[in-house]
Amino acid sequence: MKKTKGSYESEISKAITQWEKDFLGRGSLSVKTDILRDMIIVNLQGVLTPAEYTVCETKEGLLTIKKTRSELVESGAEDLKNIILTITGEKVKSFHTDISSRTGERVMVFKLYNDLEKSLFM
Repeated sequence: MKKTKGSYESEISKAITQWEKDFLGRGSLSVKTDILRDMIIVNLQGVLTPAEYTVCETKEGLLTIKKTRSELVESGAEDLKNIILTITGEKVKSFHTDISSRTGERVMVFKLYNDLEKSLFM
């Protein structure tokens, strides 16, 4: 039986949460994944620790946390791309991510070579 879009999205969310725990030492509070055309958009809530929120109260602290968190995730980008490939069978063309120091939310965008959403409905 063919997998549904929702089952792919759920599987990606679970795998990325596990990656966070294994690679970063802790997972986010919630993860929501959406497949849209040739993109997989992952929204992670509750990424920052209480201490990081405190550090983010100054501009300098905010920039430091953003830079550090960005470097941590970028250093695991190959693992993340492999997670997407393993679950969907699609190769990742590019990976983009940013974190909001105000909301503690991270967004990851995986740009694929093919339109995954379209192929799910064929």
